Amino acid sequence: MKGIYKLKDPVYIVASAACVGHEESEGPLGASFDIAVRGDDTFGKESWEKAESELVRLAVSKAFSKALFTDADTDAVLAGDLINQCIGSFFGIRELECPVLGLYGACSTAAEGLLLSALLSSAYSLRCLNVASSHYATAERQFRSPLEYGGQRPPTSQWTVTGAGAFAVSCDVGDAIRAAGEEDLFIPEICEVLPGRIVDAGVNDANNMGAAMAPAAADTLCRYFEDGGMMPDMILTGDLGYEGTQILRDIMAARGREIDDVHADCGLMIYDMEGQDKHAGGSGCGCSATVLASSVLNNIRRGELSSVVFVGTGALMNTMSLQQGESIMGIAHLVRINGRKLKDGE
Repeated sequence: MKGIYKLKDPVYIVASAACVGHEESEGPLGASFDIAVRGDDTFGKESWEKAESELVRLAVSKAFSKALFTDADTDAVLAGDLINQCIGSFFGIRELECPVLGLYGACSTAAEGLLLSALLSSAYSLRCLNVASSHYATAERQFRSPLEYGGQRPPTSQWTVTGAGAFAVSCDVGDAIRAAGEEDLFIPEICEVLPGRIVDAGVNDANNMGAAMAPAAADTLCRYFEDGGMMPDMILTGDLGYEGTQILRDIMAARGREIDDVHADCGLMIYDMEGQDKHAGGSGCGCSATVLASSVLNNIRRGELSSVVFVGTGALMNTMSLQQGESIMGIAHLVRINGRKLKDGE
């Protein structure tokens, strides 16, 4: 069975951008986001779905401005969200003049996009842009019940992040150097990827997605280390929340892989778990996308992290599968990002 894909040529995350809503801007990472829309999360639009498309548009526009190239210079945009047929993404990028690939990996979409972009860029020297988004209100309307219903949420439930994260990817180190800020000492470099496998743990509770996704995260991480993957400074999952994080750590410990000291989860990072009532933490495509695009990659650029193994986790389901009593399958895609030091004079 194929293991780690070691990229033939290095691939760089030239630029990244994160756009979030009000609740996310009030959390611990609020200062690191590029755009924070305060107050009403409709962003001046007439529906929640149109608001999510605006999130996508803003994040993509910001990423392009930081990357110093445009959609006309881009070979492919890879985009996905949680709304039926990824329509939130498509309306957000419909004015771009470049090929588009729609993705659905649930909350793992950001990792799936980076994984595919890295393979395309390394093999064919393509410039790619990835974007993943979610919106609390659109997800509630589609998967559970409209906000007006006022349904009670159990402690294991997670809060869908209102946000979009975008990443400009290129194998041209010149692109990365030109886009580097004055304070950037390192370039985020994707050097290894590992696609996830579907893991079905039999969980059928839509309010406990962490439990459904954690076994998939453990499967991917164990495969990675068994195939010679090195322990990084940080293992970043997104997004298991409190419940899934505990399950993942227990599974890894049982398999002889202690990760507690290096593991962080985007769902636990984006909100103040004591000051903001988000139950088990954050979720949604926009959760890991915004956390990685802002705080984590910024720490790599400053040299505060030298290596991150990003494991995007997704709960594969829809409303019909739940109504038919199907279990919630999990998947987890892995992307290793190292900091490459900028040379003097570059």
